Amino acid sequence: MTTNYKNVYIMDTYTVCGPYENDGPLSNYFDKRHEKELYFGEKSWEKAEVKLLKEANSNILKKNKLKEEDIDLLVSGDLQNQIAASDYMARDFNIPFMGIFEACSTIGEGILLASTFIEGRFAKKVLVSTSSHNMSAEKQFRNPTEYGAPKKRTTTFTSTGSASILLTNKKSKVKIESTTIGKVIDMGITDVNHMGAVMAPAAGDVIYNHLKDTNRDPSYYDLILTGDLGVYGKKILKEYMMMKYNIELGNNYNDCGTMLYDLDKQPVFAGASGPVCSALVGFGYIYKEMLKGKYKRVLLVPTGAIFSPTFTFQKESIPGIANAISLEAE
Repeated sequence: MTTNYKNVYIMDTYTVCGPYENDGPLSNYFDKRHEKELYFGEKSWEKAEVKLLKEANSNILKKNKLKEEDIDLLVSGDLQNQIAASDYMARDFNIPFMGIFEACSTIGEGILLASTFIEGRFAKKVLVSTSSHNMSAEKQFRNPTEYGAPKKRTTTFTSTGSASILLTNKKSKVKIESTTIGKVIDMGITDVNHMGAVMAPAAGDVIYNHLKDTNRDPSYYDLILTGDLGVYGKKILKEYMMMKYNIELGNNYNDCGTMLYDLDKQPVFAGASGPVCSALVGFGYIYKEMLKGKYKRVLLVPTGAIFSPTFTFQKESIPGIANAISLEAE
């Protein structure tokens, strides 16, 4: 399902990163960088993630000299059970709140929902935010982490940080041109250490449908960017697109999971993952390069593995999801 927009623009973005992301190649593109440990002055990793979200949303308001009453809606989601980080963040903001969850593709879901509210004239300014924290995610999904068990090379590394995107109906330099809602795709994969394989088919499905709905070729975009497939998922997607759809993803394709870290120097296995992975790369690095004129058209495809430890222990497979966001520089 593809929706075109005429009046949805990015007014500004604000990104916050953790120490691993600060040591990566894109560090200078992030607005606030935490350089040391992962507690950020808090008593738990969960509270540390709440702090990251608060920083992103409060600082984007300060940066643009806006008050809470100037924002019509706050949309946010994260990986913690019951999207707890977003809920605890939202209690400190006097703004109508919509909590969402779509695993690591949450930022995509948030942007397409917010864009529809703005295009339908139900809202004028909407904040969309997301976060992830390496240790709160590992504690929840791969507990206990203290074992220090060896990990497979296909494992991805949950990124730490937060991002807030301020969408508006007022014209700016970068617009949300269209969005395509993806489907839940399950290829029967049960390996919790190979999320790239889980998510690649969902990414392929939504890319194919977006191109079909818009009657476009991949070359229409200066960059097609998936969320967090990592080294191996990226390769799987390129092969999958050729085999199933006869579509070649060329040099204008990349994956946020392979860009956030220095894969040769940092111990991050197959690359980055987590909701903030595509948010940091897409709305830190890519957005700022679009403002400079490096990219004019970008198709951002946040990806998510809807991984439930409970269902995995019950021998269920892992579904994947992806959404597509078409960004165009005016």
